[in-house]
Amino acid sequence: MSAPPPPADDRILVMDSVTKLAPADFGKVLVAASHGGVYAAYLAAKGQARGVILNDAGGGLEGAGFSGLDWADGFGMPAAVVDCNSARIGDGEDMLANGAISRANRAAAAAGVTVGMAAAAAARLLADAAMWEGDIPDLPESRFVIRAGAGAPRVIGCDSASLIREEDAGQIVVCGSHGGLLAGAPAYILKASLFGVILNDAGIGKDRAGIARVQAAGRMGIAAGAVSAASARIGDARSTWETGIISNVNDLARARGGAVGMHAQAFVAALIQSAKS
Repeated sequence: MSAPPPPADDRILVMDSVTKLAPADFGKVLVAASHGGVYAAYLAAKGQARGVILNDAGGGLEGAGFSGLDWADGFGMPAAVVDCNSARIGDGEDMLANGAISRANRAAAAAGVTVGMAAAAAARLLADAAMWEGDIPDLPESRFVIRAGAGAPRVIGCDSASLIREEDAGQIVVCGSHGGLLAGAPAYILKASLFGVILNDAGIGKDRAGIARVQAAGRMGIAAGAVSAASARIGDARSTWETGIISNVNDLARARGGAVGMHAQAFVAALIQSAKS
């Protein structure tokens, strides 16, 4: 059973995704149910969040699910993550109500955040902290073409699903994002009707939330798979492409030759072959 919702605090903004920030959110603490990788922390920082609490996505390869914490320490933004088994990725309200902190960076620890603390209590501490003033480092390009050839879908890399475009319809996207749905918009799956997509299973986590979008994508006619978070850095499409191993597929992907245990590149090759058939 879920814990009762914490008291409202207008200094704390609860979000299913850190990609949805607006100028009016400046200076608030974000409890955002995105993974805790560098790109998510970057979006929080660009939005001038006072601090951010994300989901650790099971940690995964090279600790990518919480890699945004050390990155944020570089300019002083407090950041922490909750255990993916304590709260559903993609569900900000569940994060606030039930999330348990699994890691905190130095800036968050200085504000009093500790491992095991409830996310709501940690958010209130961050709301009392002074606003950081460091310079945000630039990140490299996070959308790129992996493969383009006549007579087959293009293969596009996107570190975040927010970078998928409507004109990508009919193409294949290798995506660094988690495979969860947004709790506040369960009908929203992906921005375009892709031919295929690879996501990250985010450690699967509570209620198997980390792969919910993989299965839902079939309703859009999208062949979808997820790579194990232990095999590829979440938030990093290049890592997905280079080392990802498929841990979950939907029925349409299976019908097009995709299977659990495949390398991500073999999964894409199978989808391309099915498109040519």
